[in-house]
Amino acid sequence: MKKISIVLISVLIISSGCKTKRMLTESQIMAEQAGTAGTTDFTEQITWLLGYFTKDRMTTPPHSGWYQKGYDEYKWDEGAVNKLTELSKTGLSIKIVMGSWCPDSRREVPRFMRILDLWGFPPEKVTFIGVDDAKLSPVGEYDKLDIQRVPTFILYKNNIETGRIIETPVTSLEQDMVNILAKE
Repeated sequence: MKKISIVLISVLIISSGCKTKRMLTESQIMAEQAGTAGTTDFTEQITWLLGYFTKDRMTTPPHSGWYQKGYDEYKWDEGAVNKLTELSKTGLSIKIVMGSWCPDSRREVPRFMRILDLWGFPPEKVTFIGVDDAKLSPVGEYDKLDIQRVPTFILYKNNIETGRIIETPVTSLEQDMVNILAKE
């Protein structure tokens, strides 16, 4: 009975993870870009953002729908954003490791970008790294980042990691940023 339970639990865990499905056809991609297709299935590998990419990849189809909605609808903590604006941005840089297939990434990354815009953080100091559903990326020395969950927001001061926000914030994205950067 114990072996059957272990096997059953293992099967449930494996089957509940993100799965890889068939590739989209070129006509399906064109329909997405034209806005004539149904809802995009972001588990489709063709939609994944992999390796280094820029913010504009999220502001164009098929990603613009979730990105713009999350960005526009985010209700930030004004007090925490005010505290953030009082902190120096000198020497700061940020890496955002995300999976465009991941609902947590599609929820948190647009919110994080909204905070960075409110803060006036320089976009050229933000590096985006896309991963697949095994959380791997074709980026040199990626394994040194030790990414276990996505999204992961890594904050650096003078190229030294000062802290991370992993998957979901402890309090809020903006307050967690303040907490990480204020301890400097």
